[in-house]
Order: sequence, then C-alpha cells, then structure tokens
Amino acid sequence: MKLSILRAGGFVFALPVCAFATNAVVNMSHYDMMRPDFVRIKAEGIIGVIHEASYPPFQRDAQYAVRQQAATRAGLLWGAYHYGNGSDPIRQADHFLSIVSSARAQADPLSRPARVLLVLDFEKNGHYPGGTMRVDQAVAFVERIRERTGSYPGIYSGEYHLGRVLNSPKVSPAHKRVLLNCWLWIANYSRQPRATSPWSAWHMWQYCGDGRCKLPRSAYPKSVANIVKAERNIFNGSRSALEDFWQERAWQTGGKKRERQPERTLATDLRASGPLAESAVSETSR
Repeated sequence: MKLSILRAGGFVFALPVCAFATNAVVNMSHYDMMRPDFVRIKAEGIIGVIHEASYPPFQRDAQYAVRQQAATRAGLLWGAYHYGNGSDPIRQADHFLSIVSSARAQADPLSRPARVLLVLDFEKNGHYPGGTMRVDQAVAFVERIRERTGSYPGIYSGEYHLGRVLNSPKVSPAHKRVLLNCWLWIANYSRQPRATSPWSAWHMWQYCGDGRCKLPRSAYPKSVANIVKAERNIFNGSRSALEDFWQERAWQTGGKKRERQPERTLATDLRASGPLAESAVSETSR
C-alpha cells in the first residue's frame, strides 16, 4: 500500500511489540517488482501476506494470483486488499470479491488458501483515478462485503488520514458504528499509533512502508528475505492469537456460498443504523 499522507509525530516511546516477534505480516502489491522468496519470508518469522487484489479503476493486480499460489505453498496465511476510490462502492466490492474468488478457484489444490483475510485500503488517493473514497462510501463497501461473505473486512489507513476524516463533523455516529465492525489496520512509520478512535485499539500496525521507517532498525527491520524495502506489519497479539484471528475473520471462499441478496437488503440493514447511513447507500448504489 502506498500511504499518501503520513504525519510524523513525537518521539518514539516504549513499544510493547517487536517486529522480530513471530506475529509479523507483510503486505505487497504489483509495485513490488521482485520475485518474492516466500520460503525465506516464512523462515524469517512472517506468518501471513496481505496482497493487493484490485485497484482503481476496476483493475486486477497482475501479481495477485501467482503470488497467492507461491505464498500458500510456502505455508503462509493469505489476505487480499482493495484500494478504494470515490466511485461506486458496491461495484468496487463486487469486483474485489470476484478477483479473490476467481484466483482461488484457478489455483491448484496445493496452493489454494482455505481462507482469505479481506481488507479495504481506505486512504487518501493521490495516484489512482476516481478521487478519494468518502466515509459513507467506505460504509457501503464494508456492508457489501459483509452481505456477501458473512464477515466485515479490515480497514487500512494512515493514522493521520483516519483521524482527520473520522473526526469530521460530517461523519455520523451511525457511520462510525458500522466501521467499528471492521478490524483496524493502521499505519505510522514514526511511532506506535495512538489515535485510533472510534476503535479502542489497533489490531495490526504497519510500521514500515517501502522501507520507510523511523523506528530503530535493530528492533524494527525494513527488509525481509529478498525484499530490501518491505512493507512490514505487527499484529497486536501473539502468534497463536494472530492465527486464530485470521481463522475467525477471513473469508472461507471455498465453503458454502451465501445467497447473494438484492441491494435493497443492504439499504434496509443500514436504515437501522440511521438516516445518514441509509442515504449513503442510496447515493452510491445508483
């Protein structure tokens, strides 16, 4: 993920986690031009990989499927993210799920992930077409994912962008209540994130992006295996807790398919959260 705005703040303070612990995750996209050595990545203590699957305008990450097979074959947990923009969020969610499910279906049985952890990349869009995704559009996106998979995805964003957007008076309590159903993946390359409201805490922290990191390298490495400038993350918990989290939150794409509900069901669900949430779906589903 390419974090567009990240404001450094304060001094590094005592950190309860370490990137050398066995609760580490890496994320990748088509911008990572090398051929990742997933066997070495796993040997260096990485538990899972979250890879870009789709990005604006309705593009498929060309590296997603082949890296899914290689990472899964190496024994790594697998996840997928969609980089959101300001276009129709329902269509974005459907496009994202179609790429994830088709990549799994086309993989050979030995490299087919049983579950895929899903994430919405909700950050300022400075290099893809379509503008930046609004909060109401993010709400519609995650509700569509929940409707079709049975679970809410994670939300990824930089600490500064997330705080500035969600603290806006234009964001309703109903919108925040919906987003609280998602798990939080937050980025800060200078210190452990502290501004996580309305979440009480972060679930995963991206401390290094493309090798950018102001934390001590002795405890927070910038590389992994043959990736010199890596995007590294720490889960807020132990290795076993991370594995359980992945199992509980990830989409079992090969399991029993949920019946695809009409879009009016989504609007009905959000109506219960408040009129602003309902209007968000009405606007973005046209």
